[in-house]
Amino acid sequence: MLLLLAKEGAKVAVTDIRDKDGQKVIDEIKAWGGVGGFWHLKVSNEKEVEKVFSEVEKEFRRIDVVVNTAGIADQPNTPTHELTEERWDKVMAVNVKGVFFCTKHVIPCMKKGGGGSIINILSISGIISGPGIPAYHASKGAVRLMSKTDALLYAGENIRVNSVHPGFMWTALVRDYLTTSGLTLEQGRNVPNEAHPLGHPGEPEDIAYGVFYLASEESKFITGERAGYRWRVYSKIGSAIE
Repeated sequence: MLLLLAKEGAKVAVTDIRDKDGQKVIDEIKAWGGVGGFWHLKVSNEKEVEKVFSEVEKEFRRIDVVVNTAGIADQPNTPTHELTEERWDKVMAVNVKGVFFCTKHVIPCMKKGGGGSIINILSISGIISGPGIPAYHASKGAVRLMSKTDALLYAGENIRVNSVHPGFMWTALVRDYLTTSGLTLEQGRNVPNEAHPLGHPGEPEDIAYGVFYLASEESKFITGERAGYRWRVYSKIGSAIE
């Protein structure tokens, strides 16, 4: 996603708690002439978020697009009556407070710049639910409505807010979830194959192109929307309900 945006001419600020991985992305961007920088950021820490956004704005003069991608799942899968407060709070701190803090501290930057686009990467779990990872499902549903609220709050200032809700994408998070559900990696691969009408899960670049559209001027009339990637009701782990 970041590489695609950089290749299309964006100056990219990469933020993460994994410093080596984040710097690796920046090194790749710079290797072919792109512009970017890395900042260590724990999104659940508001003071850190405020500091990093201030530094990014100072470095690049403005912030036009923010993609909120940080997210964790409450692993191992635990039913609600066994879920601890500590694990619930850990998921909410990253998945909900993190989006809130990043949105809160980028809005003033976008106001000064005359507008912008905030893109929240969520999950199909923000639209439908299933019998598992309850804190994760709750967090994604919360941010779905946060996105719609902020879209209405800031539409008059040319700040658009949209959410993207992938189904199973073949990422490390999905692989970990499937294997911790008692499946082998091969069995886990078959779950998204059967769940999606196309017969296979998506790849990260499939989401990247959707994000690129929402970041661009071509989507200037799109706000408060959710881009969903539907699946069939699946049975290996449980039923999904609308």
